[in-house]
Amino acid sequence: MLSRVVLGLSLVLIAPPLLAAEAKKTPLTPVATTPAPVTTAPAMAAPVAASQTAPATIPDKGIDSGLPLPRFVSLASEKVNARTGPGSRYPIAWQYQRRGLPVEVVAEYEYWRRIRDHDGTETWVHKNLTSGKRYATVEGSVRSLYKKADTATEVLLTAEPGVQARLRKCPDVAWCQVEIAGTRGWIPRAHLWGIYPSETFD
Repeated sequence: MLSRVVLGLSLVLIAPPLLAAEAKKTPLTPVATTPAPVTTAPAMAAPVAASQTAPATIPDKGIDSGLPLPRFVSLASEKVNARTGPGSRYPIAWQYQRRGLPVEVVAEYEYWRRIRDHDGTETWVHKNLTSGKRYATVEGSVRSLYKKADTATEVLLTAEPGVQARLRKCPDVAWCQVEIAGTRGWIPRAHLWGIYPSETFD
């Protein structure tokens, strides 16, 4: 039986399908024309290594949202300007170019969210540019998407690191049901970035 390989957003019929990731952020020249405003918002921390380690204690809640910090969300637009501080007058550090990209919210300041991406880069984005829809990215090496939550079942496709997957449900700490390029199947949770090790949902 032919299977698909996911390459970026294109599918190539070969042995088990293999998906390749596309570039997700582009450096831009700062656009601010006035000095950044003085603010009491949390200072930008130096980039830290990306981690899926669940917080050791119950996380704090965001002052604006009342939701836990940290938490995973996704980007809600095809183009998202990521700034050096919490405000539109701060320079743009990056432009993310993939809707649904999973990021981790690590701080809040009024209408702004400080996010951390898979690379550990921290920037600020407006809260309207984030979504509660859950996505994850494949990490490590080429991974298989199985028909059932069992490695002995049929492989529906294989995906390269960085490929985006819509999280459908993660009923236990071992497996998640995801959708990749229109194909729904199961993948070990350890092969995904965008969900905490002990987090479960249906």
